[in-house]
Amino acid sequence: MFPWREGAEPTEEGGPSFVARHLQGASRHDNPRTYGALYASRARVSAVAEWMRQFVGRALGPLAFAPRPGVRMALAELDDSALPTLPDLDDPSQLVARGLRPSEVATRIRKRTQRQALEIYEEGATGFAWWSAVESSWPNVTLFAERADIGLGTEPEPLTSEHPAVVEAAGVLAVSLEASVSRRGSSSRRTTGSAP
Repeated sequence: MFPWREGAEPTEEGGPSFVARHLQGASRHDNPRTYGALYASRARVSAVAEWMRQFVGRALGPLAFAPRPGVRMALAELDDSALPTLPDLDDPSQLVARGLRPSEVATRIRKRTQRQALEIYEEGATGFAWWSAVESSWPNVTLFAERADIGLGTEPEPLTSEHPAVVEAAGVLAVSLEASVSRRGSSSRRTTGSAP
């Protein structure tokens, strides 16, 4: 999921592979002085839920999906067929080899997770797989942008509060969704899901 600007090249601002390194530093695997972290997922709902976490406890309205003029939040499928096999932190043998416990991978202590990512980068990897801290069955991937040779698999798909991945993520996170326009022409609100 990313802020899409129609017509942008994949690695340009507004494209699905663009990494704003100047804004990185606080997220799970950020080390902006060394690499750009491109966060992706192998589950559409996970990509949406990772973004939607910021709205827990608040209503998610139409403006969230169009944060700036000419920009829409969107999903894009990336073609990672050219990537080598990635280290997988959901694989117990990988955790043992790195001396990691599952709780250290899922922790919110960013100094730890950023150190793990830097160590994998220093091994020469293109990125690595890990599980979502929102739902452990969702497989996520962090790619080191300067090493990841990935193309666009499909055209970006603009998101709305009615998109199935948005509805599913809202249900998991108990986020209230506001429909774009109700039948009477005014904004309406619906609550989906229950507390995780």
